Amino acid sequence: MDKTVLIHQLVGRPSGQYFLSRPRRFGKSLLVSTLKAIFQGRRELFQGLAIHDLPFDWKTHPVIHIDLGDQTAVNAADMERNLSGIVGEQALANGVELRRDDPSGRFRELVLALSARGTVVILVDEYDKPLLGALGDAGKARELLPVMKQFYSVIKATEPLQRFALLTGVSKFSKVSVFSDLNNLTDLTLDGRYATLLGYTQEELETNFVEYLDRLVVASGLTRDALLAKIRDWYNGYRFVEDATTVYNPVSVMRLFDTNRFANYWFETGTPTFLVDLLKAARYDLPALEINPIPEIAFSAYEVDQLRVEPLLFQTGYLTIKNYDKTSGLYTLGYPNKEVNDSFAQYLVDAFTPVRKELAAGEAYRMVMALESGCIEEFMERMRAFFAGIDYDLQINHEKYYQTIFYLVVKLLGIYVSAEVKTSQGRIDVVVETKSRIFIFEFKLHGTADEALAQIKNKRYFEKYLSDGRPITLVGVAFDLQTRNLGDFLAESLK
Repeated sequence: MDKTVLIHQLVGRPSGQYFLSRPRRFGKSLLVSTLKAIFQGRRELFQGLAIHDLPFDWKTHPVIHIDLGDQTAVNAADMERNLSGIVGEQALANGVELRRDDPSGRFRELVLALSARGTVVILVDEYDKPLLGALGDAGKARELLPVMKQFYSVIKATEPLQRFALLTGVSKFSKVSVFSDLNNLTDLTLDGRYATLLGYTQEELETNFVEYLDRLVVASGLTRDALLAKIRDWYNGYRFVEDATTVYNPVSVMRLFDTNRFANYWFETGTPTFLVDLLKAARYDLPALEINPIPEIAFSAYEVDQLRVEPLLFQTGYLTIKNYDKTSGLYTLGYPNKEVNDSFAQYLVDAFTPVRKELAAGEAYRMVMALESGCIEEFMERMRAFFAGIDYDLQINHEKYYQTIFYLVVKLLGIYVSAEVKTSQGRIDVVVETKSRIFIFEFKLHGTADEALAQIKNKRYFEKYLSDGRPITLVGVAFDLQTRNLGDFLAESLK
């Protein structure tokens, strides 16, 4: 598909320095490679694309291409060696001999040498990869920051010698020079003009992959409309700017077309171990991720020793923009699609319960069948397995903790679940909706199942669902602190 009209909006300007954040495996490296070819004057590669015929001088510029996508570092000295080596490779590729040993000195020396040939283009791909690898160790991350701060400061210091500069990454760290000293860097991350620069829109999917879609129709046995709906449910839904068109994750779509099989491909490229550990350590209210709106400032730069869950999950692609309130300026986040929802739920259940994620999928199917058939007794009995054996150090003497585990397990089922649902009389703890039924749950940690059920009925939590048409079951649940599990429960079908 042709994204070069959007690219032309960037490169068509006389000069500029930019930053773009997108989740991993979302096409950032391909964008950098495309820009490299453009600034090398390789117009012949763009025959048939929009930019080939748009006004552009196609002048050849010296290009410094720094790719940190495979870089890790155990300490500052290791980071310095890595950066020095990368700059050395770029110097060799451009026929420049360097005299300095330190990475920032070598970087500056390279820019100055190449500027004699013309204004320089600097492309830094995955600028934050070494930091992301160290986020589980705040001390290690703080050790790497000064090295990266000094290295990236060269970009601002040599700005008059540049034609164009772009840095890509997943996250935005405030103590790195790029976002403190380099204050003239234009952040494209939340710029609506570039909301679909990476990823596939629905129109692009249907227009550019006709042959693949035809093949998948045959393989799946679905109608074309049903197939498109299923692909959209599994892999679409990423929105990086309010009111923008949603996009697909490219790696998942291409793996689908390659295998003709729906699966969680994005998670195969890397598991969210650090994010899960962060949520677990912070004892975060997980249902709140999809309930509590956040201001735009939450997407701004942050510090490695003061990590905020919401922007980190947004920038890494586990949450996306679902809604924006123009009056309040608040964003509501949520899981972008089935692939992320199901996979992330499996890892969270694995972290918060004793049931391993390899076993959870099979158990989840049986629980779904129990709910669909209205057998609440079987469902609750199987749910107890997810609570049984919870480590003592994970126990919290608070109703919210147990409610969170319940919420996570239902998320794992792939069923629509919402927590803290507002009504005119209060908040419902959890609402579970299957294709054929609605279940309203109220929990009590220091109370009885009868009291929980009575609260649902007295506050008429069910009223907002009466017009739905599906049978409604009210379930009052008591948690047992002694066993750290579900205790008694009472269920009543609404007539």
